[in-house]
Amino acid sequence: MSQQVASAEKRRGGFSSRKIFVFAAIGSAVGLGNIWRFPYVAYENGGGSFMIPYLTALLVAGIPFLFFDYAIGHITRGSSPLAMRRLGKRNEFIGWWHVIICFVIAVYYAAILAWAAQFTIFSFTKKWGDDPEAFMFGEFLKTADANAGVTFEFVPAVLIPMVLVWLAVIVVMTLGVQKGIGATAVIFIPLLVVAFVWLVIQSLFLPGAVDGINALFTPEWSKLADPTVWTAAVGQIFFSLSVGFAIMITYASYVKRKTDMTGSGLVVGFANSGFELLAGIGVFAALGFLATAQNVAVGDVATSGLVLAFVAFPTILNEAPMGELLGVLFFGSLFIAGVTSLISIVEVVISAFRDKFELGRVQATLLVTIPIALVSIILLSTTSGLNVLDIADRFINQYGIVLAAVVSIIALGWFGRKLPMFAKHLSQYGSFKLGRVWVAIVAFVLPIALIALLLQSFLIEISAPYAGYPQWLINIFGWGVAAGAIVLGFLLSLMPWNKAVSLELPEPAHTAANRTLRETKQEQS
Repeated sequence: MSQQVASAEKRRGGFSSRKIFVFAAIGSAVGLGNIWRFPYVAYENGGGSFMIPYLTALLVAGIPFLFFDYAIGHITRGSSPLAMRRLGKRNEFIGWWHVIICFVIAVYYAAILAWAAQFTIFSFTKKWGDDPEAFMFGEFLKTADANAGVTFEFVPAVLIPMVLVWLAVIVVMTLGVQKGIGATAVIFIPLLVVAFVWLVIQSLFLPGAVDGINALFTPEWSKLADPTVWTAAVGQIFFSLSVGFAIMITYASYVKRKTDMTGSGLVVGFANSGFELLAGIGVFAALGFLATAQNVAVGDVATSGLVLAFVAFPTILNEAPMGELLGVLFFGSLFIAGVTSLISIVEVVISAFRDKFELGRVQATLLVTIPIALVSIILLSTTSGLNVLDIADRFINQYGIVLAAVVSIIALGWFGRKLPMFAKHLSQYGSFKLGRVWVAIVAFVLPIALIALLLQSFLIEISAPYAGYPQWLINIFGWGVAAGAIVLGFLLSLMPWNKAVSLELPEPAHTAANRTLRETKQEQS
């Protein structure tokens, strides 16, 4: 390894151990989608029988792509743009595409954290009152009609916590990879597990909890013949593992060269799915209680996303014994899970600009986080913030993350033929060896599954405007944002690299070690 690359690695920093890396990777993977998306997706797609396509998707889509991301970052020792550039000049735009995707997600993700923080406080007094839906969309968010467009009418109840969230993120990011990201993950992930396990235990003792769990896990075997169920499983695994948009590429670039990456990947993959199953039990135990209290079927109260978190759960807490405690545990868990995920998302952008322009940690953090924070606050702390968030989230996930993943496989796997090299690299120190089966899965099975997911989403999109929003608003914050990420990614790839940055692929760790040994022996002789 050249002195130039070695110096760059030292400047970038890294995780001090494999354990810290695993905590950080789990922190990124375990996010809001685990808590409010998985339970409903499982319920809607066959309940107990959904575990078959879910586990299949984990093994043949999620973990293989996680290894793909790990290999890119660990071999190249760089951020996504630098990694892609080192693997081929034409690939650099994919890395910058990843960066813009993360920029967009960070913009709206911070708003959800602000809501979760506020609702944690609201839980002490159940401030949402007897009508949580009216409180959430009316008194709290003051949501404007979608036809009004972007209003720029700020909502203080959202603005203030958003500013505090961004200040906290900036502080963590300036501390660096180990002292900031790693330390936060080591503290927050155990705290999240303790809080959520406590929440689940409390939920299990609610009247009707068993009915909710039965509703979640009762199998509908006929669903296994439905292709959309298998596509839903791929989508859930893909989005929940934080793969496909450079987070794991970036984190893997901070790991020591002789680290067991495949063993780490298995730990992260199964830990993420384990938390999802735990979330499913906790959420549906609570929904079973609500259904019993309202004397309706569980299906009548089952929902997902923002409505589950900020409407259904407050409704449950109004009826539940010790509702204040459950509320603090639930919304506190949402906040903690979101913080570790947001940190990982922002790090993708910071790392890219550090590598491109040879910037210091603090300088790059301020250069990146201040613009993201300003856009986030201006767009999302207003009365139109919810509408912007909902549309951007839908389109940047489907036509940003998934499409970029397909393109990266085609570029590196088909045209670049890098997959055998990736398998060899990860197998060298990995406890789980990769071979032709992994190469075949990544090269053929994954693209087919992800293209099917894209086509399914696209057919839904063109059949009717998403969620009934005005088409012009969808064109701006949906299609416009998704397409703009590609265009901006290409333009950023045209900017010249700092001359101090090596664009060559670093030599493998074992080659560097052997060369050093030879040089030492020659000097001794």
